[in-house]
Amino acid sequence: MSALLHPDGLKRCPWPKQDALYVAYHDDEWGVPEFDDRALFEKLVLDGFQAGLSWITILRKRENFRRAFDDFQPEKIARYTPKKIERLMQDAGIVRNRAKIEGAIGSARAYLKIMESGPGFSVLLWDFLDGKPKLNAFRSTKQVPAETALSRQMSKELIGHGFKFVSVIGSILADFVTRGGTDQPVEFLRLSRFGR
Repeated sequence: MSALLHPDGLKRCPWPKQDALYVAYHDDEWGVPEFDDRALFEKLVLDGFQAGLSWITILRKRENFRRAFDDFQPEKIARYTPKKIERLMQDAGIVRNRAKIEGAIGSARAYLKIMESGPGFSVLLWDFLDGKPKLNAFRSTKQVPAETALSRQMSKELIGHGFKFVSVIGSILADFVTRGGTDQPVEFLRLSRFGR
């Protein structure tokens, strides 16, 4: 797959097609390095909910997820009770998967432990990249691997801390790393904004 020329004259990845929500996400968020602890937690949890689904499905439900999961405040999510889980299971605005909901709660608890005992969640993740985005030289999306040594290392580390749905299987961590500014073909819009 190569870049798709849009009516505004910009080349973009082919996956957002002409969907306005997806194009806005592509232009404003995908591949933008994120360093905020809570924002990274939200992205990681949403990527976990994506397992087995398309990203646009999650993106279309993102505001519902934010509402249902207390704006992804880990301090609140970590204290969710079985009653709250049942309410979430009835919420048609989100992905109603008990394992993923319980995984988000477990991941919130793991996040809080990291925040209390170390330099923070963002530092933990960005240390895998020496604190800056890794810009590759892929010429097309076909060259981007489904998983990398980096995503395998991150997965092992996060699982070791108690995070859920952070497996490289199904490329959850590879997707997460990509959304954070790496593994994009050089011809695409986001990299042109990085000066490539």
